[in-house]
Amino acid sequence: MARNIDLSILDGLKGRSILRLTDLSAAEITALLALARTLKADYPAFRGVLAQRALVMLFEKPSLRTRVSFEIGFQKLGGCVTFLDHRNELIGAREPVGDYGRNLERWCDVIVARVFKHETLAGLRDNCRVPIVNALSEIAHPCQALADALTLVEHGARLDSMHLAWLGDGNNVCLSLMELAAIMGGRMTVVTPAAHRPCATLTAEIHAIASGTGATITLTDAPAAIKGAHAVYTDAWISMGQKDCPEKTAALRKLTVTPEIMKIAGPQARFMHCLPAHRGEEVVDAVIDGPQSIVYDQAENRMHAQNALMLALLGAIPSSRAMHASPVEILTHNR
Repeated sequence: MARNIDLSILDGLKGRSILRLTDLSAAEITALLALARTLKADYPAFRGVLAQRALVMLFEKPSLRTRVSFEIGFQKLGGCVTFLDHRNELIGAREPVGDYGRNLERWCDVIVARVFKHETLAGLRDNCRVPIVNALSEIAHPCQALADALTLVEHGARLDSMHLAWLGDGNNVCLSLMELAAIMGGRMTVVTPAAHRPCATLTAEIHAIASGTGATITLTDAPAAIKGAHAVYTDAWISMGQKDCPEKTAALRKLTVTPEIMKIAGPQARFMHCLPAHRGEEVVDAVIDGPQSIVYDQAENRMHAQNALMLALLGAIPSSRAMHASPVEILTHNR
């Protein structure tokens, strides 16, 4: 059924850090998506709500979508942004992570970090009094998962009954999407070669969550398992910072998303990719440029989902707009 979503649940997010999607409950994710849709529909109503708020961005890895969506999004809401490029000097190299964080917290209201090692994020969180937001680490990409959830909802999926299929490397994005399915009670089929499955330790944690929500997370090497999926998702086989590996590429070649693969899923299936895409490797032009592709909707929604998160973490949701409930409906089931 469709229902209005109570946004008051987001009050509890003020001041919190988000390093993995598991830092959020199903109710909080649902409310964030409702707020994101409200923002997307009426940005002028939120003009200036982050005035005098400052965001610092720390990036050890290059980025297009993450950097632009955070910078422009925060500025659309009236805040100021400082970008610190750590591609040539990793966070913690010049001074300890804790010292760095304790300086930054004196000047800014929230820190967004894109890092090689998740432990860097944990070090910032443990030494800062302002929220830390993971803009990508080797084990998680929660902001991407929130944007993907928003995109799926916009295209008619119910997060507690969707079937999301993943083909390719079991990487950080895959893990965050597995967390999304587990938290929301949906279904996810992860198709990877055995040697390239998602981290076993984190997968066990995700299965534990799924057992409590009724979600189904299936790991297999058989593409036939994606039949009936609402969406087929893939990502680059070689992540940023990793060296080219001919053996890995060869093992994943059979999982290239082609029109034939999309036919297995069915005509209802959407194609998703967090970008950038390596055309001819994990996906072919006919799919990513085809009518089932929603990759640019995903890219756009990075800004809206992240802006909703920023408002919640900073306790800046205007009461006149929220009024304890969102005017935007989210498709859900009652459990």
